[in-house]
Amino acid sequence: MPLMNPDDLKSPLSFLGDLIDEDARAVLADYESWWRTEGMLISETVDRAGTPALRMFDQFGKRTDAILFPSEYWKMLRRGYQAGAIWRPFAGDANNSLRMHYLIDYVTCFFDAGLGCPYIVSMSTTVPLKKYGALELQERFLPELLRRDGTNWQGATWMTEIKGGSDLGANVETIARRAGSAPPDPLSLRERAGVRERSLAGGPFDLWILNGEKYVASNVGAELAIVAARPEGASKTPKGLALFLLPRYRQDGALNYFIRRIKPKIGTRSVPTGEVELRDSEAYLLGEPEWGIYLILESLNLSRVGNIVGSVALAQRALADAFLFAQERVAFGKPIIQHPLLRRQFEERLAQLQEARALMWTAIQLLDEVWRETPRYSDRYHLFRLVTHLAKYWTAELAVQFAKWNMEVHGGIGVLSEYSAERWLREAMILPIWEGTPHRQMLDGLEVMERKHAHEMLFAYLAPLADQEDLNRMFSLLNQHLQLPAEEKEAGIEPVFRELAAFTARTLAKKHGA
Repeated sequence: MPLMNPDDLKSPLSFLGDLIDEDARAVLADYESWWRTEGMLISETVDRAGTPALRMFDQFGKRTDAILFPSEYWKMLRRGYQAGAIWRPFAGDANNSLRMHYLIDYVTCFFDAGLGCPYIVSMSTTVPLKKYGALELQERFLPELLRRDGTNWQGATWMTEIKGGSDLGANVETIARRAGSAPPDPLSLRERAGVRERSLAGGPFDLWILNGEKYVASNVGAELAIVAARPEGASKTPKGLALFLLPRYRQDGALNYFIRRIKPKIGTRSVPTGEVELRDSEAYLLGEPEWGIYLILESLNLSRVGNIVGSVALAQRALADAFLFAQERVAFGKPIIQHPLLRRQFEERLAQLQEARALMWTAIQLLDEVWRETPRYSDRYHLFRLVTHLAKYWTAELAVQFAKWNMEVHGGIGVLSEYSAERWLREAMILPIWEGTPHRQMLDGLEVMERKHAHEMLFAYLAPLADQEDLNRMFSLLNQHLQLPAEEKEAGIEPVFRELAAFTARTLAKKHGA
């Protein structure tokens, strides 16, 4: 596979290349230009400011839970919403693609990996509302999420509680009880500072009351969140969970959830993460109660594709920065990129990045085919699941390794916080954790292979591109592993899963490479 021109690394648009059409290219070129002229400086300022402060009360003692970002932060955040991170996929007919969301997110994450998160979780809120919300809920809330001027409401996805996020069936202790139909009184819904208040008439919604806590709540402060909760009397299993839409404000205008604190993180400072308390909080059921775990996993998979996008974008940025530095840094009489060892390391990583690009694009394409499906899902949906688990696992670790190597190329200045190499490593470290750890991706991938035979679909999908000998070897290795006793099979899945991910990326690059 020929290597791309290293100069393409400098621009996310150039790197994406022929994956995008001319209409998308025009939108993304304008967005990338804004980042270079204004956004990069704002992003650096926000990151250096560290964890934002939480102002719980106003000067009169009223609870407000305001997050105190620099004012320029909102300009940066709204620019992506204006570009169409949320509204573009829903601007035309019902068959519109989600690709523009992920392309805008790619450009965003090249410049600021953390800022991609608000866009991702806002989309992961919008899609289930669009698919599963009652018509009255859609009419009431979708227009707020889909505004085009940057004043749109934001979404959030809150599942994790203090005991952890992987075993949701056992660890979600938030309880939902039915409150009956909400009265049709006028509803005052407050928006962020500088945006006018709006009044919307309430509808005959099926209202629920939630009590509990969410321990890792990304994009805290959002106007809407989807929340995992257990209806009263439901089993303490994954199938006992339901998914609810939770507004920021109650029908009487008071706060509907409370922020206990903003969490300090090593990176991603451009998205606030907090602890949320739900105290008789008003919420609305999405879909059927017995579908809850499936809706939760649908939303997670939307975000996992976003995590893949963010990982590849950050890997590109780290490799681009390393290359630009190595072209200028002189040691032993010549630029260090001309030294054979470093040059070979760079070329190896450039090939890996092309493979990651192909894996990312395939996950986006498959998602585009299946995101409208509802339970029960097609075989194609389960193929999408497996590719997403493989890609999330493989690209997140790739981003960490690329960021680490970028630091090594910079040498001593790479560890200094005044330069960017240190930031990209901080930003990369969260990518393997977001939306499911590597363990979770491997175990969920193993489950979809065992129960849905998704690996057989994967091999059929790759067959036209793959070397037949490699394909047969990988197929034999995986099938042998799937025949092992349960404990041995789980304990030994990592090297097999890693090899399957690398094989998939390498094969797909023959189609989506340079």
